[in-house]
Amino acid sequence: MELTCSVRTHIGSNDEAYNSCFQAEDDLGINGFRLNKDLPKAGAKALTMNLRVLLPKVLPLSEVLRYQISYYRNKIMKRPTPKDGGPGLDIKSGIDHFCVHPGGRAIIDEAGQSLALNDYDLEPARMTLYRFGNTSSGGLWYVLGYMEAKKRLKKGDRILMISLGAGFKCNNCVWKVLKDMEDTNVWKNCIDQYPPKTLANSFSKILASISDESVNFTSLEDYLP
Repeated sequence: MELTCSVRTHIGSNDEAYNSCFQAEDDLGINGFRLNKDLPKAGAKALTMNLRVLLPKVLPLSEVLRYQISYYRNKIMKRPTPKDGGPGLDIKSGIDHFCVHPGGRAIIDEAGQSLALNDYDLEPARMTLYRFGNTSSGGLWYVLGYMEAKKRLKKGDRILMISLGAGFKCNNCVWKVLKDMEDTNVWKNCIDQYPPKTLANSFSKILASISDESVNFTSLEDYLP
């Protein structure tokens, strides 16, 4: 693969964002990460700022112009804008696959909704979370490995990799596939079993309140001026 574009957004100057995901010691002196209620807001802000820079670099100029003309025309004529259910930005005009940070079900679902992704697009991230759990930034390579093991990655395809983390920061990049990829990698012994018929597990009820909490990501219309 070839790295064609990379954008790093850091909003650590914002106190709420800086403290939303912070390494600290507990009462026993054990290091860990403390996540607070400001984390969803920080993630949404960082992702929005990042995509405002990245998307114009990777989407066809025709799609960017179409979106902007349509947006302002609808606004002037008081028609629905994307935020109100009107036509939005077609991110798939320049991106074929989406490697979403598998940091939790809510993150995957809300990122998918804000980017207008379907179940097929989100399957690699969901299956990675199901099998490996939240392994922080390392999970992105399991997501990418799933796409490859499923033989989805063909020459010329473009992949948007979305990662979020402490700082608070958002690092997004676009990869171009240079040849058909079919390595079964870490998924070798089980790829034929995915996706399973159900994703239920014994911890679902215990963690339901965490998994179902919306992270309130923004919509595509916020990504371009």
